[in-house]
Amino acid sequence: MSTIKILGIDIGKFTFHLVGHDLSGREVYRKKFSRPKLIQVLSTLEMTTIAMEACSGSHWLARKCQEFGHKVKLIPPQYVKPYVKTNKNDFIDADAIAEAAARPTMRFVSVKTEPSQVISVIQRIRSSYVKDRTACMSRIGATLLEFGMSFPKSHAKMKVLFQWLAEHGEPIPPMLLLELRDHHDYYLKLNQLILVQEKKLKEIVDHDERAQLLQTIPGVGTLTASRCLSDISSATDFKNGRNFAAWLGLVPRQYSTGGKPTLLGISKRGNKGLRELFIHGARAVLVRPEKAVAVFGN
Repeated sequence: MSTIKILGIDIGKFTFHLVGHDLSGREVYRKKFSRPKLIQVLSTLEMTTIAMEACSGSHWLARKCQEFGHKVKLIPPQYVKPYVKTNKNDFIDADAIAEAAARPTMRFVSVKTEPSQVISVIQRIRSSYVKDRTACMSRIGATLLEFGMSFPKSHAKMKVLFQWLAEHGEPIPPMLLLELRDHHDYYLKLNQLILVQEKKLKEIVDHDERAQLLQTIPGVGTLTASRCLSDISSATDFKNGRNFAAWLGLVPRQYSTGGKPTLLGISKRGNKGLRELFIHGARAVLVRPEKAVAVFGN
């Protein structure tokens, strides 16, 4: 195993497939391990370069590899796919990862820290609550429509649902009223859970100098600043601001041929969630510049 220059690892939930390449790019190692056995092997392996796709579990494993003294390269999955030579299986994927990592022009992803991943978890849980709340509102509206009542789409009206029913609604069967009450309680509970997640993010942002600096930008509030902390591993990954904008998908999509440049709408590539936040922040600045941070921050 001392001849391994690059070790490609295809990450699985329970099993991990490893393929090692030597200096000339030839395959010299091929093994399959369980998670505990993999950690044991990596701890005894001579220092080398370990390549993986940037996917679920990759940042944790990358930090483990760095603790053992290895150099880690995380590759976006879409950049690995062209190097898959034949039918797909786990060993072929690991071989493609090792080959892609050896390319001099390959782009890599920085390893996230543990706090960054924790922020991502808080954000994902908050997003799931927001989706559940929207679904809950839709179910209540659809239920009332079945009984001839068109309920307005707004949180302000949803919070006073029963007051609205008393003023505008038709007579409601008692059992339906009980169902609406239970669902409305669930809606209110989701509101509370979303606020709890936002308070956690605000506390993190208030104790981070980088986030405080980000919030000095008009239109950047707590959600955007915390998202930057979780999704941007290192600012040194980007050469300049335009390179960062291209990573977000905020630059024009290009489809040029025959020497004729053709620029289309924004490419919408890269980080969808962060791009959405920046766009909404820009809209807030354009509409009401003096209240942009307040509106977008919460």
